[in-house]
Amino acid sequence: MLHINNDIALQDWELSESFMRASGPGGQNVNKVATAVELRFEAARSPALTPAVKARLKRLAGRRWTKEGAILMQCDETRSQLRNRELVRERLAELIRKALVAPKRRIATKPTRGSVKRRLESKKQRSSLKSTRGKITPEGS
Repeated sequence: MLHINNDIALQDWELSESFMRASGPGGQNVNKVATAVELRFEAARSPALTPAVKARLKRLAGRRWTKEGAILMQCDETRSQLRNRELVRERLAELIRKALVAPKRRIATKPTRGSVKRRLESKKQRSSLKSTRGKITPEGS
């Protein structure tokens, strides 16, 4: 079971881990021990998440979201399989915590009277400056 916050915990059936040989630090150890971890979270089927959270999670996950509605995350940073498991689980929990935060709705506001006045005044100044530009006619003709 993976605890996200006080209200949400992911069940064991929603998570599956597979281990493979890592390409990273470890020397000869890399060729012998499967330390890299791939975590699969069945996000679309998860009863712990609301549809709105799932939609935000899909957007945040990007390419890690599969067609079946699962999230695939990998970690092969350390030489320890246990540490890699901890890292990938923490990253998944952090991704879900980000998806739990609903974005604030933007409230449209009118520009103030002063800002409208300043904008129009600067436009008039710019217009008068540009109106002085023009073709120079020769004075002799």
